[in-house]
Amino acid sequence: MLLSSMKKGLLVGFKTTWTLGKVIFPVTLIVAVLQYTPVLPWVMKMISPLMNLLGLTGDAAIPLVLGNFLNLYAAIGAILTFDFSVKEVFILAVMLSFSHNLFIESSVAMKAGVKLWVVIVTRPGLALLSAVVINLVWHGGTETAKYGFIQPSAEHPDGIAAILLEAVQKAGLGIFQLAMIVIPLMVVIQILKDLQWLNKFSKMMSPVTKTLGMKENTSTTMAAGLLFGLAYGAGVMIQAVKEDGVSKKDITLAFIFLMACHAVVEDTLIFVPLGIPVWPLFLIRLGVAIVLTLVVGMIWKRRGLVKRKEATYD
Repeated sequence: MLLSSMKKGLLVGFKTTWTLGKVIFPVTLIVAVLQYTPVLPWVMKMISPLMNLLGLTGDAAIPLVLGNFLNLYAAIGAILTFDFSVKEVFILAVMLSFSHNLFIESSVAMKAGVKLWVVIVTRPGLALLSAVVINLVWHGGTETAKYGFIQPSAEHPDGIAAILLEAVQKAGLGIFQLAMIVIPLMVVIQILKDLQWLNKFSKMMSPVTKTLGMKENTSTTMAAGLLFGLAYGAGVMIQAVKEDGVSKKDITLAFIFLMACHAVVEDTLIFVPLGIPVWPLFLIRLGVAIVLTLVVGMIWKRRGLVKRKEATYD
């Protein structure tokens, strides 16, 4: 039975990696090339006027754009090249926690069945709103941030061939890292399913998922997203949709929660070397995810009740 579960999990893992890889590889390739063209500087110039409203200087547009076009590591590398205040770094950290790797992770979420407008409203919307609130509420943090042991890479490819080679390497590495997490994850999940452990876990988690307006079959996806991030949580979600019959409503609610609070351990700890308070960062993400999911779930439920009443009266 164990061998059969491993074989099935491996097959599902490879299929999921292929499904997500078809999205991740071209997006990573295109964005990696764009960072050496006038496109990213143009985008930075366009959004610079907004920075003052968010409590940031114009230079903050660079890590924001890089973080959304590429990933958190690119954004942190950019932050390290500027003398930002603690408040500015904290605002950037919160914004980037909500909205980073936007194209890839949003594409993956859409692949799982989430509408584009939900992604746009949730991720960039939360990033902008959080920055405005923090800027208005927090009047400290004016001292210059002291960075730790992370150092930005100063190496840049020279020539079109070198740029393309680096882009292909980044895209290939992204797929490799995806496979190294997704495939073992799918094997473990398949074994747990066959041993009926996931059913027990779902029952234990059912009060939490029900409170957030979701059925218990979303608990595995929630756990995967919290631990591994949107891309890997999407892999589990795609499989759950096929096997467990996760509804469109639950898919949307789960991803609303995960878009606000995914890979919460890694994405929080990565900011430690930047000299900012990480506990508030963690609590802000978790709190916003819970409140937002509850509010959307309640609105959804009330709309459903209204529709059912109208149908009854007719």
